[in-house]
Amino acid sequence: MDCGEIGRMGELIAARWLASHGRRVLYRNYRGVNRGEVDIVARHRDVLSFVEVKTRTSTAFGRPADAVGPDKQRLIQRGAMDWLRLLGNPRIKFRFDIAEVILTEGELPHVHIIENAFQTPDSSLAGR
Repeated sequence: MDCGEIGRMGELIAARWLASHGRRVLYRNYRGVNRGEVDIVARHRDVLSFVEVKTRTSTAFGRPADAVGPDKQRLIQRGAMDWLRLLGNPRIKFRFDIAEVILTEGELPHVHIIENAFQTPDSSLAGR
């Protein structure tokens, strides 16, 4: 499998995991108008969850979540703000989660969800 296939497989596995663990997957691969992007938009009880999926075939070079640095976080935050604008900026709770998916040959996929993995800087909520 190439990197693209691994990523798509990881997103599918993460979406299935979320759905089987009490979350409602609302959208996959959302691309916002302001160059933002969100892998999965899900509802977890009364919270809207913007989920970044990171898939690896091993942890030899660190955890998948380590790849979600400040630039990637800003991209996800922009996508989330676009999504909320489309909904008319409702006053609902939301958070940013990371789904780590480890695909090891010959083993079942391992999924680890980091809830509230990062926050939106208060200034980015201005005008919401």
